[in-house]
Amino acid sequence: MADLIELKEEEERVILVGVSTCEEDDTERSLDELAELVKTANGVSVGRVIQNRERIHPGTYLGKGKLEELRDRIEALGATGIVCDDELSPAQMRNLEAALETKVMDRTMVILDIFASHATSSEGKIQVELAQLKYRAVRLVGLRSSLSRLGGGIGTRGPGEKKLEMDRRLIHSRIGQLKEELEGVKRHREISRKKRQRSHALSAAIVGYTNAGKSTLLNSLTGAGILAEDKLFATLDPTTRGCLLPGGETILLTDTVGFIRKLPHHLIEAFKSTLEEARYSDILLHVADCSDDQMDLRLHVVYETLRELGIEDKIIITVFNKIDCLSGQAILRDLRSDYQVRISAKTGEGTEELKLLLEKILRSRRIYLERLYPYRDAGKIQRIRKEGQLLKEEYREDGIFVEAYVPAEQYAALMG
Repeated sequence: MADLIELKEEEERVILVGVSTCEEDDTERSLDELAELVKTANGVSVGRVIQNRERIHPGTYLGKGKLEELRDRIEALGATGIVCDDELSPAQMRNLEAALETKVMDRTMVILDIFASHATSSEGKIQVELAQLKYRAVRLVGLRSSLSRLGGGIGTRGPGEKKLEMDRRLIHSRIGQLKEELEGVKRHREISRKKRQRSHALSAAIVGYTNAGKSTLLNSLTGAGILAEDKLFATLDPTTRGCLLPGGETILLTDTVGFIRKLPHHLIEAFKSTLEEARYSDILLHVADCSDDQMDLRLHVVYETLRELGIEDKIIITVFNKIDCLSGQAILRDLRSDYQVRISAKTGEGTEELKLLLEKILRSRRIYLERLYPYRDAGKIQRIRKEGQLLKEEYREDGIFVEAYVPAEQYAALMG
């Protein structure tokens, strides 16, 4: 019997490259995050190069002197490629590869690769492939030569990898097909949403920066049992579960894809159908990692992304998560939200306070009802039980006495 040959994917050893155009850029922090992205994509960063310039070089991203320095660093560190912290144009990608003679990637390519390896549902895979193809369609020539250099690694995984060998006509045909499939998914979502609206089920979407603890919070509140890892973009596919509140009411909670600095436009477009859950929810639970010294910046990124998606004018609860990781008394505040609460989704501390707050908000959207119903109207009590919150039900000789909170739009019918 012939010996089996174990095929192991070659580890990407990359140098991170950034351009700082002003002091406010905080390029070092951005490269720290890029290093985490590379690690999540199963690569390793072996060095970094930052150039201070008035603007990014339109042809080669870096200036001539830095390119020569970078070429020497690649050889000295045994790097297999570079990752630029901004999305490169097709010309920049081709010129960089020609100058450096190595694999050239950008931040968008790494994020798309992570999404490709983490998507599990058919919808998630459609969204990722659509984003990959849109990105690759305009870079087909440069990418083909770049990826053939190593034959694998970051940027080649996922449902869109075989599409590199197609011509642009076939790629655009596939993009059209995927858009139709996503429209079908969107219609299915709208049907499910309308069913929830008819039953007057209130909902909250969990949003926030990637790795802030959104999935852990959903698990803590609902026992959903979904994957929650200490990784960027550990979960992509939205999960909706019911959360039982202390007074007996249920609110629907939906986990959404995490946000990040410089989130690729292609991904925002592709994931709009998923993020629509946030648009049509009654409440946004904005989860923030309060142990992160970059929390304020990350709060800003989330609000900017929500604005770009047209998700505004919502009741927002900022959930300061990971208080178990805080040392001392930190001042935590978010002036753009309506409510704030401190919790540890991991230990459960503060989650009961969050549930009480959700209940308070739900009650503020409902009307208190106190009425004696004749026995022939017992069906209305069943309706209250289904659509509102029944506080008291007392059977008397002349009827059924009820105290309840009911949806405002149902009040008139239930009093009639």
